[in-house]
Amino acid sequence: MSNGMTSDTAAPSPAGRAVALLRDPLTLALVAIAVMLGLGELLSPGFARGDQIVRLLTVAALLGIAAAGQNLVILAGGAGIDLSIGALISFGAVVAGNVMNGVDAAILPAILAAIAVTFLFGCVNGIGVTLIRIPPIVMTLGMMAVVQGGLVVFSQGIPSGNAAPALMQFINQPALFGLPGVLFAWLALCLAMVILLKRSALGFAIYAIGANERAAGLVGLPVRAVRILVFGLSGALAGLTGVMVIGYTGNSFISVGDQYMLPSIIAVVIGGTSLAGGSGGYIGTVAGAIALVLLQSLLTTLHLEVWGRQFIFGATLLVLLAMYGRQQAPRV
Repeated sequence: MSNGMTSDTAAPSPAGRAVALLRDPLTLALVAIAVMLGLGELLSPGFARGDQIVRLLTVAALLGIAAAGQNLVILAGGAGIDLSIGALISFGAVVAGNVMNGVDAAILPAILAAIAVTFLFGCVNGIGVTLIRIPPIVMTLGMMAVVQGGLVVFSQGIPSGNAAPALMQFINQPALFGLPGVLFAWLALCLAMVILLKRSALGFAIYAIGANERAAGLVGLPVRAVRILVFGLSGALAGLTGVMVIGYTGNSFISVGDQYMLPSIIAVVIGGTSLAGGSGGYIGTVAGAIALVLLQSLLTTLHLEVWGRQFIFGATLLVLLAMYGRQQAPRV
């Protein structure tokens, strides 16, 4: 028999496999993490020390929790991006700080209050996008302005509320195996996100709607309800992030969440989630969050000014938009 057919079925060459692996966003993020750890240790001995890595992972956990909600919104497609996340983190921190006000017994009510209120704000975003048909960027930008204005009125521009000592210990102090409790909470969220996206009907609906909204509607999926829910979950996770942030800092102020808005988008894109929706996942976002925190720490080590760090974050987003922004999600 002729050997002409063997080339069509031959296994990819080692070089081809290596190229394909290096094109994988998760692989690139992991390589970037390793390179930045090595470069940081070279520039500043002790940068990759165990306790320093734990501190960086703690900061990455805060970003990773916020980026989980952003991940859901982007996966659901429809040009979905939530620009209100930063303001809702600030709102959640202020609500939690005022409810607990330094009292350990009030931690659970504070968490529930922050999540409930920000979930409602997120649902309003979803309603505006789906029912009123306001573009997601415009809707969430408007919500950001509304929430920030409300915070100014409520707090009069001064820090408002205090974290309970037990919450601060949970975020900042070693609990098990030398790791703070927030890292175990982040691990639990990772497992929950993987189960939600890969093993649940809601996850199937999110991917299907993100891949092809019209086809998803034709097979009977509740497109509007799912999109409202993902915006609501984004708001709830922003509120939870606000609780964690006030536990990390000890008190809250009206702009405490602003630093998470842009990085939450970049982390999702770095992790390989298509901005067109319908493809990607949270594990990549976790790697993206860690990579961004490492980058920020490395830039701080280089004594780069705040404006310089913001410039690099913005430039990174533009490059990623150029790489992934026109990427089309697979059609169902």
